[in-house]
Amino acid sequence: PDSEIVLIGEAPGYNEHVQRRPFVGRSGKLLREVLAQVGFPPESVYITNIVKARPPDNRDPSPEEILAYRPFLDQEIRVIQPKLIVTLGRFSMAKFLPDVKISQVHGRLHKINWHDQVLYILPMYHPAAALRSTKMKESFVTDFEKLSKILAWVEEQQELNQNLKLISETLL
Repeated sequence: PDSEIVLIGEAPGYNEHVQRRPFVGRSGKLLREVLAQVGFPPESVYITNIVKARPPDNRDPSPEEILAYRPFLDQEIRVIQPKLIVTLGRFSMAKFLPDVKISQVHGRLHKINWHDQVLYILPMYHPAAALRSTKMKESFVTDFEKLSKILAWVEEQQELNQNLKLISETLL
C-alpha cells in the first residue's frame, strides 16, 4: 500500500471480525465520514489495528495480545513507511507514547525514534469514544480538522531533513 497516513486502532469488533476489515462498524462509519469531511477519502489512508483478532466479549486487548501481534504491526509500518501515524485510542497510542494520557496529548504531534527511523505520531481519541461522548466527538473532529496542516508540516520537515542530508554528504 502507498499511503502517507496510517491510522492504527485497537482491535477488531464484531463487524470487523465478520468482514475481516478494520473499522466497518459504527466507529468505522464515523471515521470514514470525518476523513471525507476533512478531505481524505478513506482509500487514501491505510487503516489497521494493534491486535488483529477480536478479543472475547469485546474486551480491551491484553498486554499479551498486543505483544503477540506487535511484529505484524511493525512490519506494516516498515513496508508502508508512512509520513504520519494517527493512533486511535489509548492502546495504539501506548505503543509509541507509553506513560502518557490520551486526554493530555490528543491532537498534538509527537516526533519519536522507532527502530532507527523517525516517526511522527498524532494521537487521537478512538471513534468509539467519540460516539459515546459529545465532548470527545468535538475533540475527535477538531483533531482531524488539523490533519492536512500537520501532514504538510511533516512533509516540509522531511524535505528539510533530506536536503540537510544531501548537503552534509556533499561536504564530506
